[in-house]
Amino acid sequence: MSVRNTGKNVLLQGAGWVLVLAGLAALVLPGPGLLALFAGMALLATQYEWAERRLAPVRNAALRTAADSVQTWLRIVASVIGALVLIGLGVYWGISLPAPSWWPVDERWWLVGGWGTGATLIGSGLIALGLLVYSYARFREPRAGSE
Repeated sequence: MSVRNTGKNVLLQGAGWVLVLAGLAALVLPGPGLLALFAGMALLATQYEWAERRLAPVRNAALRTAADSVQTWLRIVASVIGALVLIGLGVYWGISLPAPSWWPVDERWWLVGGWGTGATLIGSGLIALGLLVYSYARFREPRAGSE
């Protein structure tokens, strides 16, 4: 195995594990958890047989969730509002307004992270909007008589 192949394998494995961990975290935090988990598993499947065997169920769950997310207008509107709230929080976090008077600890602990955290929130919101548009275009079926 050449140095180039070894480097490629290390990069694929590293990216795969980062995406798997981010996907697991995003299952409970804001973000596209199943999509990141699927992407990570897809990368790991190029390296490991066990990952390849587990890829189809993760893919099916991600696609099923994407399809379910656009089946009603309430879900679509709630998703758009959630994404816009994330983007708004990211901007608010980035501009780092001063701590309010009710903040119980030292002011330096108010909105820790500045634009780094804010950009992550904005990015998550934009990814959510992009995935919503993708899901709508791919899975939303026109209702009879609404054409």
